[in-house]
Amino acid sequence: MKILSPSAAELTLGRAATPMAFIRAIVLGYRRRGIDPANALHHAQIPPDALDDPGARVTAAQMEVISGIAMQELDDETLGWFSRRLPWGSYGMLCRASLTAPTLEVALKRWCRHHRLLTDDLTLSFSQQRATATIRIAEAHDFGEMREFCLVSTLRYLLGYACWLIDSRIALTETSLPFPAPPHADAYPYLFPGALRFDADAASFSFDARYLSLPLRRDERALQTMLQRALPLTVLQYRRDRLLVHSVSQILSADPGHAHTADDVAAQLNLSVRTLHRQLKEEGVSLQRLKNEARRERAIKLLLQTRKPVKQVAAAVGFDSEKSFARAFREWTGVAPSRYREGAEAGYRE
Repeated sequence: MKILSPSAAELTLGRAATPMAFIRAIVLGYRRRGIDPANALHHAQIPPDALDDPGARVTAAQMEVISGIAMQELDDETLGWFSRRLPWGSYGMLCRASLTAPTLEVALKRWCRHHRLLTDDLTLSFSQQRATATIRIAEAHDFGEMREFCLVSTLRYLLGYACWLIDSRIALTETSLPFPAPPHADAYPYLFPGALRFDADAASFSFDARYLSLPLRRDERALQTMLQRALPLTVLQYRRDRLLVHSVSQILSADPGHAHTADDVAAQLNLSVRTLHRQLKEEGVSLQRLKNEARRERAIKLLLQTRKPVKQVAAAVGFDSEKSFARAFREWTGVAPSRYREGAEAGYRE
């Protein structure tokens, strides 16, 4: 399979945020196999003397090029981390095993289960406790100098693939790493946005369990295209978050009678108003539509479960007058509020 790479002109464009420590780990993989890394360094435009500079960084494009070349020259998609090589295409097979899952939860469970077919040096596990889902790594091998790069890459591979599957950013609640904060710890927020904890018992990341029920949005054709440039997934940060509609609806439903403004909702989600409107538009809804849905659901619940007069129901869902509420309710359901209540009661009697 032909691998598409950035052009030479693109290599040094953008922020140089990838630590040189990760490049040194790749070079170590070459040296352990007795292979010269000069070709990969040359194509990635990384001077050999920069390897000894602890403060040096490379761009995502340079990281993509050197990783792609190294995987092919070493015939090992894990660049020497494991006790045996994973030939070219191993992770593509893992991707295909998860692609037909109905939801992200099933896809993650399949990935963790099938990863054991590739190596025994580490195992991935999925767990869920109440509202939080966690992916955790258990180490069964001494990775030595490659430990940091191995654990970080393994977590990022899965996180990037999961985001790609549902075409959404997955906001992490915490990432834990079982080693002291390295000198280049400032690069970690780009890899794992959210709370970071070093010196942990094991490598893991956690996120809101509501993502688990999201359906997959990719097919075999999309996978073929992605696999030609899969490495950017390890650093790509999605702007879109498909939990946004759910989160906005929760805010509105908590108090449907409140005059929620875009500024108010955006502030609660730590977004700009512009971003809020843009992301809702990408999901095919508007803030006003979600407001109406929250009001409608609350109104129906009050009409069916209480004996409150229609005027009080109108006030409870944010309408200044019974007349304006009745007009809106007819648009939502096709009947007036009183008729809706009467019809429901007649149905119960029958």
